[in-house]
Amino acid sequence: MKLVRLKAIARKEVIQIMRDPGSLAMAILMPVVMIVLYSYCLSLNVEHLSTVIWDQDRQELSREYLDCFKHTKYFDVKYYATDYKEIRCLMDSATCSVAIVIPPDFTRNLKSSGEGEIQVIIDGSDTNVANTARGYVSAITQIYNLQLAERAMALKGIRVNNVIDNRVRVLYNEELESRNFIIPGLIAVVIMVIAALLTALTIAKEWDRGNMEQLIATPVTAREIITGKLVPYIAIGFIDVMLAVATGTIIFKVPLRGSFLEIILFSFIFIIGVMSWGIMLSVIAKNQLLAFQMAILTTFLPSFWLSGFMFPIYCMPSTIQYITYMVPARYFITIMKGIFLKGVGIDILWFPGLLLLLYTIAVYNNACIRFKKKLS
Repeated sequence: MKLVRLKAIARKEVIQIMRDPGSLAMAILMPVVMIVLYSYCLSLNVEHLSTVIWDQDRQELSREYLDCFKHTKYFDVKYYATDYKEIRCLMDSATCSVAIVIPPDFTRNLKSSGEGEIQVIIDGSDTNVANTARGYVSAITQIYNLQLAERAMALKGIRVNNVIDNRVRVLYNEELESRNFIIPGLIAVVIMVIAALLTALTIAKEWDRGNMEQLIATPVTAREIITGKLVPYIAIGFIDVMLAVATGTIIFKVPLRGSFLEIILFSFIFIIGVMSWGIMLSVIAKNQLLAFQMAILTTFLPSFWLSGFMFPIYCMPSTIQYITYMVPARYFITIMKGIFLKGVGIDILWFPGLLLLLYTIAVYNNACIRFKKKLS
């Protein structure tokens, strides 16, 4: 591989990029736009559930119990019903997702037998929200039960001590903010999609414009063409990574506990691998539209659904779990979360980094092998 020929190919690609400033601006700004949009739209926190209440008891204890729901950020009590028909209408129209029904004998049963029943109706059309809401209701009810027990024992002059003092400490994401979990993975997904799209049209564009015949006639080797076309886009990819990291840390206040230099190192490997994948698709397709569609299909969907970004890999079927090993975003997401949230380095992240390096080498070599300097 001669440096002079490599520089000539890279220079030619830079000139083509600069002739289309609109596409260049979009390639640089698109990661920031996507991260901002997805960060605001994607949230795993279940809060401010719209709640309707039907209190048939209307006594001090029922009001006291319902106040426990009003004083949390998880439930927004917005409506008060007088029958099940109103509750059903609110549920059917998706106006409310939780309904709490207090029976008329709630206080009387509590005072006579020490037991009271309530009914909680939850919209199960979203199972994640429904399960979380059920957990919130159970936790609030347990806390209120404990308050009632302590009050009853205090009236008898008995001091209540907790036998087990449950002290929970959350590591790496102390505030349990979903953005701290989402944004490091989102950076990997966005960079993978943008990087592949940047290079997916390079070789196909030469065929469409009729310039490939000129390249074939030159003494430039296939590896020099592939590498020369990669160099300018790698620089753009680095700009995208730095802007994405800056967006996450400055705008969304995601903590960066690890080394920024290690992010650069792993990003370099990741960008080369994904851009090589884009060029390989461009070599196979020889058509810009087909190459673009193949890039979207093989980057966005796998990185979003099969990388562990949205769903834990261990929850997937065993066959799908094996498929995820072919998705490079899986390794880069692990690396990004480790550096951002845990502050760990290469001594811990060397294994996903090694797998990412092997992927990059394999895809780059495959792209060079598939590119033939001949007219089909």
